[in-house]
Amino acid sequence: MKLSTIIVLVLFSLLAASCIDAQTCKPSGKLRGKKPPHGKCVNDPDCCKAGKFYTTYKCSPPITKQTKATLTINNFEKGGDGGGPSECDHQYHSNDTPVVALSTGWYNGGSRCHKFIKVHYKGKSVKAKVVDECDSTLGCDDEHGFQPPCPNNIVDGSKAVWEALGVPKSDWGEAKVTWSEA
Repeated sequence: MKLSTIIVLVLFSLLAASCIDAQTCKPSGKLRGKKPPHGKCVNDPDCCKAGKFYTTYKCSPPITKQTKATLTINNFEKGGDGGGPSECDHQYHSNDTPVVALSTGWYNGGSRCHKFIKVHYKGKSVKAKVVDECDSTLGCDDEHGFQPPCPNNIVDGSKAVWEALGVPKSDWGEAKVTWSEA
């Protein structure tokens, strides 16, 4: 093999490796949890723990035609475990409507607000409107319902999303899903 061919192959390999690295999403920091004030944490098992460190992210995995995610459940109504009103419109939403919050990177500064995504689970799918951010950079405070920062791969769905996907209530909490833009 000619030296020039070897150099081209080495450069191509390095370029390909750097492109793969550029597509990963690495943690951006840590947040130390504080104990929520008495009665302030709505969903107790998910509340921040004093002194525990939680990983934060400014990014999410790359979006594909079938982006892998973890579906979690959120109460988008006033007084629910989602904290304050939704980021997109500063309003609360009925849990009987298929709405979602996306991790910070996928939420992309609000560019997906009021757009629809399709969530896929075991052969079923549901079209849901993006109304909120599942904040991957902040948490453990009143605004975030004293819950830790979201992981970077979350689609946080209303009760209507879970029902439309046919997930048995005994399995509600977390489910492996894929999603795509609708």
